[in-house]
Amino acid sequence: MSKDVIRIANCSGYYGDKLSAAKDMIDGGPIDVLTGDYLAELTMGILYGQKVKRGDQVGYVATFLKQIKEIAESCHDKNIKIVTNAGGLNPKSMAHEINAILSEINVDSKVAYIDGDNIVPDLKNLEQQGVELENIDRKIPLKEANYPVLTANAYLGSWGIKEALDQGADIVICPRVTDASVVMGPAAWKYNWSRDDFDALAGALAAGHIIECGAQATGGNYSFFQEVESFKNIGYPIAEIEEDGSFTITKHPNTGGLVSIGTVTAQLLYEISTTAYLNPDVTAHFNSLDMQQVGENKVYVTGCKGTNPPDTHKVCINLAGGYRNGMEVILTGLDIDEKAKIFCDALFEVLGGKEQFDEVIIDLHRQDKDNPITNEEAMAILKVTVKSKDQKKVGRIFTAKIIELALANYPGWFSKDSIGSGDPFILYWPALIESKYIKEKVHINNKTIDIIPTNQMGFEAVTYDKNLPNIPEYEEIDVKEIYFGRLMGTRSGDKGGCANLGVWTKTNQAYSFLYHYLTVDRLKILLPDLKNYEIDRYVFSNMNALNFYVHGILGDGASSNTRLDALAKSLGEYLRAKKILVPNYIIEANKKDH
Repeated sequence: MSKDVIRIANCSGYYGDKLSAAKDMIDGGPIDVLTGDYLAELTMGILYGQKVKRGDQVGYVATFLKQIKEIAESCHDKNIKIVTNAGGLNPKSMAHEINAILSEINVDSKVAYIDGDNIVPDLKNLEQQGVELENIDRKIPLKEANYPVLTANAYLGSWGIKEALDQGADIVICPRVTDASVVMGPAAWKYNWSRDDFDALAGALAAGHIIECGAQATGGNYSFFQEVESFKNIGYPIAEIEEDGSFTITKHPNTGGLVSIGTVTAQLLYEISTTAYLNPDVTAHFNSLDMQQVGENKVYVTGCKGTNPPDTHKVCINLAGGYRNGMEVILTGLDIDEKAKIFCDALFEVLGGKEQFDEVIIDLHRQDKDNPITNEEAMAILKVTVKSKDQKKVGRIFTAKIIELALANYPGWFSKDSIGSGDPFILYWPALIESKYIKEKVHINNKTIDIIPTNQMGFEAVTYDKNLPNIPEYEEIDVKEIYFGRLMGTRSGDKGGCANLGVWTKTNQAYSFLYHYLTVDRLKILLPDLKNYEIDRYVFSNMNALNFYVHGILGDGASSNTRLDALAKSLGEYLRAKKILVPNYIIEANKKDH
């Protein structure tokens, strides 16, 4: 590994992550850049709610201001740059607040902010120009959604960040940029990469994707968690990026957690679809990179190939979906299905029928066991949810009618969760927009600098083709029943209304089994509640991995769907809990190697 690296540390993977992590990363060892990723699709809706309640001067991640107060002086003294998307819906106001803090503590650091992601003011004009903003998943144009738009933000890239750093910025406040952009921008600044240095940019994109979720790359949410020596004071990830885009993932010494090929693989498989990972600045081909364990808590990644970015920017649109109410009631003992039916029939009889609601969702979760040995083992959960644009229909009236049934319905009636009062929910609407409509701007030193999208600069097309691997068949002999997760690791998560399920193995022998065994049809057999969803399978033989993309399982996003796991974070562990038949020689080889 080259000694000439830029050390980029990430202190946050979401809004609500460990508040002290920023100071920990500054004090824990040498770094060049501190990044923080705070935004998700749902977070944009939360920030909108803040603006509604408190005024247009907010709409950013306020907790970041507390972190700035703790670290600004140290970052200035150590010449550490700060790049974050904590600006959310209002990067200008956040920059103003940070300047006030710097003045208060007498720190002379230069602040820049970026905007141009917000396309709400342009929606009418875009519609007149024939821009449909079609839902990627549902294939419906925005004008047919019939719900008010709350937010609409394009995912910006890294070149505005590089420009801000080129102009002398010490702190760069970003709006809705891609998660990896806060890493790519500083790397491009360090090495003065050109727009068409696609391989180097692809490497930085991979590094950014790995560290964007904080401790999830250093042992958090890791299938083989028993390998993690300690979860106390878990270290947050650092990417040491070289000039050609190769990088090392590590963490500060004397911290908990783990950096291994396994933890890095798991995060690379998180929230992806195909082998080509799209970004406004480059398309990175994750099936091209190579990983090596080069030391304790050090994984070296090289060879990631990059090609031209797409012609579009992704847009996160949040719609006011209406209101919903619901509750979970417990059914105990015998005749569970009959009890569920009489409850639902009685409820909707007194409510005046299901048809008055925009949507009714009834889920019966059979967790009860035959001949139970505890009270809890006799219980099933009935979840009833109603949605409507009319808050009154799902408010107090709905609540009152449920309460009326408490002593007048099936035996053993009680509820698990308190009844709501008709809370609003948000519909997530993912769309694409031609990049020519994006007007990204950098604000620094009382001047404004326009940033032209890379795909508008006329670069020649660069292609990358990887032949399908020739994975040898496994021998189906001397099979033994084991849990899927004793052999395979997984990582799953949400992609708007869809979900991804990445699966990987530690050995080539196990991968030969995984590759041929886990087809889409087999996955639906193992997880029968996925049988009605369209599922795509993608091959990452360089990582001994597969990725499954489950369309539509999360409906219109985390805020609107009624799944117990609204973000599909547990889908992978669900698969690992299944029992399968595996040849014993593969089981034994896995034990020897690990």
